[in-house]
Amino acid sequence: MGLSIPAGLCRLAPPGLRLGQRRMLRGKTPDIPEHVLRLAGVGPGKLRAEWSLPGFITMFLPEFPHRTVPRHEHFQVLGYIAKGSFGPILKVKDKAKQKTYAVKVSLLCVIPKSEILRLGVLEQSKEEVIVQRQVHHPFVHDLQDCWQTQRHLYIMCDYCSTGDLYTYWQMIGHFTEDTVRVFAAELGCALGFLHDFGIIHRDVKMFILMLRSVLGHLRLADFGLSRRLERGGRAFTICGTIQYMAPEVLSGGPYNHAADWWSLGILLFSLVTGKFPVPPEQDHCSMLRKVRGFPYEMPLHFSPPFALLITELLCKTPSRRLRTLDRFKRQTFFHGTTFDLILLQRHPPATPDTQLDADTESHTAAPLPGPALPLQPAYEKVPHREVFV
Repeated sequence: MGLSIPAGLCRLAPPGLRLGQRRMLRGKTPDIPEHVLRLAGVGPGKLRAEWSLPGFITMFLPEFPHRTVPRHEHFQVLGYIAKGSFGPILKVKDKAKQKTYAVKVSLLCVIPKSEILRLGVLEQSKEEVIVQRQVHHPFVHDLQDCWQTQRHLYIMCDYCSTGDLYTYWQMIGHFTEDTVRVFAAELGCALGFLHDFGIIHRDVKMFILMLRSVLGHLRLADFGLSRRLERGGRAFTICGTIQYMAPEVLSGGPYNHAADWWSLGILLFSLVTGKFPVPPEQDHCSMLRKVRGFPYEMPLHFSPPFALLITELLCKTPSRRLRTLDRFKRQTFFHGTTFDLILLQRHPPATPDTQLDADTESHTAAPLPGPALPLQPAYEKVPHREVFV
C-alpha cells in the first residue's frame, strides 16, 4: 500500500520501541504477514538484518544507506571549501578513481545525530537528498552519492574547480550586462525546471552558484532549504539568506515559487552594481521594514531592458511579479539570447579579461588537519546566512 519494507514499517513502530527498546528487537523477526513481504520483495533474512539496526540509523533510511566511511586510503581530504546548510563542505580525492569530489558532512558542523534530531532538521536533511536525486539538469549540481555512518551523514557531489560566483564577484567587483545576461539565462532555466518539477529552492544566492569551468557556466547547488511545493501550494517558514529574501518570506508567508524569482532579481542587481540594493540587517523584522520601504529605483547606468527586467523581478506583490520562465524568456533584455540548453552551454559568459583561473583554487580556505576520515568539525562564517523556523 505504498509502504517501503522494512524502512516504512520501522517508521510506523512506536517511538519508545524504536529509540528506547532496541535491544528487544535484536535477533527477532517482526511479526509481519508473509504476503506483505512477498509484495514488497523482501526476504526474511534481509528484513531481520535491517530491523535489528539501531533506531538512529533506521530513521535516516532509505535516503542515507548505512555504511562505514571509506578509509583514508580510499579518500584523501584535500581541504575545506565552505559551510553548507548543515555542515562543512570538504574537498576530497578518490584515489582509486582519480576523481575529485566535494563531500558535505551533513550534520551542522559535524554534530551527533541526536543533535540534528534536537534541532528538528531530520526531514530537511532527507529532503535535500530526495530533491537532488530526482533533478538532472545542465545548470543544477548533480548528486553523486550519499551515506550514513553511526554518527554522521555524508553527501557527495561533483567538485567544481573554478569555485563559486560569490568569490568571483568579490574578485571582479561587478559584471557587464552582457556577462550577466548569460548567467541570468542559465539560472532562469534552472529555476523554471525546478518549479515545473514542483520544487522551490528558497536560498538562491551567489554563494551556492558553482562555476563549472573556466568559461564560468553556472550550476545551482545546496538544496538544504528546498522543499516540494506544487503549483498553487503555499509555504510559511522564514528561511534563506536574509538579503535575498522576498518580502513575503520575511513576513512569514504565505509564499510560493515567486520568492525564488525575487532572489534572482536581487542577485542580478548585485552582479551589475557590485552591491546589494538593501544592506542586510541582523534580523528578519528589521530587514522586512527596510525592504517594504525601499523604492528599488534602478541606477541610471542600467540599460532600459535590464532595468525593466529587474523592476519586474523585484515587484513587492508576488502575484504581479515576473515568476515564470516563459515570461522571463520574453523579456527585451534577452533579445537574441538562446535558451536552448545545449547552445547556451556553448556560449561563454565570461570575457577573457574576467575569466577565473581554474588552476587557482581561491575558494579553498585552508587544509584540514589530518588526512583521514571521520572528519573533524570545521567552521567558517557564511555571509549573512540566516535560518528562522
